[in-house]
This record gives sequence, C-alpha cells and structure tokens, in this order.
Amino acid sequence: MLQGRILTPGGWINGSIAFDQRIAGITEGPVGEGLTIIPGFVDLHVHGASGVDIMEGGDAGAVVARSHARHGTTALLGTTLTAKEDSIRHALQGLAGVIAQRPRHGARMLGVHLEGPFLNRRRLGAQPPDVVTGSRALVESYHAIAPIRVLTMAPEVTGHLELIPHLKDMGIRVQIGHSAGSYDDGVAAMRAGAAGFTHLFNGMSGMSHKEPGMVDVAMAHAEYAEIIPDLLHVHPGAMRAALRAIPRLYGVTDATSATGMPDGEYALGTQRVFKCMGCVRLATGSLAGSVLTMDQALRNFVSLGMEVAEASQRLSLFPADYLGESQRGRLAPGAWADIVVLDQSLHPVAVFVEGEAIPLS
Repeated sequence: MLQGRILTPGGWINGSIAFDQRIAGITEGPVGEGLTIIPGFVDLHVHGASGVDIMEGGDAGAVVARSHARHGTTALLGTTLTAKEDSIRHALQGLAGVIAQRPRHGARMLGVHLEGPFLNRRRLGAQPPDVVTGSRALVESYHAIAPIRVLTMAPEVTGHLELIPHLKDMGIRVQIGHSAGSYDDGVAAMRAGAAGFTHLFNGMSGMSHKEPGMVDVAMAHAEYAEIIPDLLHVHPGAMRAALRAIPRLYGVTDATSATGMPDGEYALGTQRVFKCMGCVRLATGSLAGSVLTMDQALRNFVSLGMEVAEASQRLSLFPADYLGESQRGRLAPGAWADIVVLDQSLHPVAVFVEGEAIPLS
C-alpha cells in the first residue's frame, strides 16, 4: 500500500492505493504531504540505454528494459533501425524472448516499433541507408518473429500507400515518419489507415503555407502523434503549437545506447554516435536519437508550464490508449500496478512494474 497524492482517471485524490500485481483499490483519506503517485510511463520509441543497442539482439532488450524502469518507464516498445534484413531478424529474435517474459526488475516490453527500413532515403536523419520498399510478405515474416505494434513508413514511396490497410488489419499502428511526402501524400495515408506520426517535426517534410508537408498533415488531422520532449529536437514554441493542434500528442524518448552513460562514442545500429552536452549526434553534427528518460520528459513538460496531471497523461495514458492497452497508463482498480512515486522535485523515489518494486540504483 502507498499513500500520497494520487492521480486517478477522475483527477487527483489524497489517499492510499493498495495493490499486488494489479491495483486492488484506491481509497480517499488524510495522508502526509510530499509524495505524488502517478501511472508508470509508457514509452513507444526506445532504441537503447546503458551502453546497449536494441539492434545487438541477445539480452539487449532486457538490459534496456531494466535501465528505463529505473526512471519510471513501466512499459515500452523495443525500437529497431533501418538495417539489412538479417540484422533486423536478429534484433527481433532477441526482443521476442523479452516480450514473452518480462525481465526481473525490468519494464514490460509490449512489442516492437519497427522504425525502418520502409523509409524515404531523402529523410533518413540518423538512420542507416539500407532502406527497402515494404511488402506484406516481409512485414508478416518479421511479425512472426516478434509482435510489431508500431511501424514507421514513408507513405509516398511507391507501394507503401497500398500496404497501409493490410498493416492495419494485422493490428499494427502505421506511423508516418522519415518522409519527404507532400500534404496530399499524408492525407491519403491517413485515409488509408495511418494512425500517427514518428517524432513529429523531425525526419519529415515541414510546415509551409504554400507547400505544406507532413507536419501540416499532423497539425490539421492527427489525433495522436509522438514527439521527443528533450527541448533539443523540437523548440518549445513549436512544441506548444503541436500541443494545441494535436489532442493526444504524447512523449517518447527515442533513447539510444548512450542514455545513462558518460560522454563518449556509442552505437546506434551500424552508425557511430557521440554523446556530448546532453545530446547524441552523428559525426556530421546531426542529432541522432536522445539520452532522454521519461522522468526527465515529465519535468521538461512541466517546465513549459504544463500541469503535472497533463504531463503524466502525455507520457502514460495517451500512449497506452494509442496501443489499445486499456489496463496500463492509469491508476484504477483492476489495472496493472504500474506505479511511479515522485518527490516534490518530480524525481522518482519508488517505481513498481506489475507490482514488483524496481531498484532505483
């Protein structure tokens, strides 16, 4: 049982929350001051942490799940990069075991975010150049290894628009990303069943009042989109505009193997990246993922003037709902006991994943 100021689906209450693997009940009552209890974070875009990259396969997913759990992430998607087919299969084989059985002291791996290889070569960002045209057979073969929950693609690439309805029928959320497409390309993709946008503003055709691109599509039509709230990938002014335009804009880390590590050289798939001054870059100087954790994302949202309750929703409830995970991302009787306890400075002092206490050091 925990006591404090608890964020419930109906708002804040002072009281206690009883749980084992799931939440048994929430009771209102007098409590001491200081502790804030919110749902565990749900991160739908994670490449690595603690010096380990998802593309390494093997037990990399377990290391990443444990590392992010210490920062309040209780559920996540292991995210791949553009690579040769054998490398992608190797990464998926490693993720399959972590998805099937949650590692001790780790976050729950809900599935895979396949970010690439179905991208536009003109908008690769930090992605390696091994792009291919997507096909139903190829996606189904990947999906058979490990469940793909989210798939990023450039819909303007020949054959991709027609693929979207098939992916939707498979239960995969198709996201527009790493795209040089036009406004019309984006609208057509959403009509075909695309559900979201990958790291909004980054790796896509930008806003223009004469030649609108994918950012305009998101602003005009999207219910959901992911954004990296590290205050480096997106200027706070642009983030505020997106928050007003997209009802369920949610935060992701896009965290790399450099997360939680000292400055130095690290891997992002086959790319070499460099951590310095709180960010990760290619040798060219371009941003290459982040070192963001979800607890810092919460504090960053709050630094923009957002209330803690809304910041929590954008890091837990909205991404959970986007995936159809109705028993995560909220503190309610019957939901999984995915819980983060914060001190007055909004730093985690306790984290529980499905009722298991996570060591924070």
